[in-house]
Amino acid sequence: MLASAGGFTPTRRAILEHIEAHPGVHFSELVRNLDVASGQVQYHLRKLLSNGQVAETYLYGRTHYYPPEYDAWERGALALFRRETAREILLHLLERGPSTPRDVVGSLDIARSTLEWHLEHLVEQGLVDKEYDGGNGVVLTVAHPQRTVQLLTGVIPSASDQLVDRFLRFVDQLFAGGDGS
Repeated sequence: MLASAGGFTPTRRAILEHIEAHPGVHFSELVRNLDVASGQVQYHLRKLLSNGQVAETYLYGRTHYYPPEYDAWERGALALFRRETAREILLHLLERGPSTPRDVVGSLDIARSTLEWHLEHLVEQGLVDKEYDGGNGVVLTVAHPQRTVQLLTGVIPSASDQLVDRFLRFVDQLFAGGDGS
């Protein structure tokens, strides 16, 4: 474990240990969970990044931090797993198998626009495949089910992340008329 190496201040060690325990954690969550001033977290993250002890990826409005051994696919996947709706879409597909967008919208009670926003990112990160049937229909499948399940089991989202995701879904449903279309 990297955090056990010598030469760390208690704050830097706490940051590194948190990132190791919660790969893909984003900056705001790191500040909240450690109860350390954001400037201090920034300072120590710069040191950890410059020494190669932490890796970062900026995706969809958030900077996420990882132990350096995670590859690009794992980083993208973990960043999306930290979003409740993206995680629920993946769980739906893992549990029920190939599904149409209509099935997912109905099952998760989300607006179609919310599904499409998350699907765009899930497809972009190589987590979900969109396959077109003979006509205009789309079938969604998990691209790498075994790898996805392995990574998913290690993600426990924070309560604040869940609240933000739920609020955004609520607002989406208000603008969509609440009918999931």
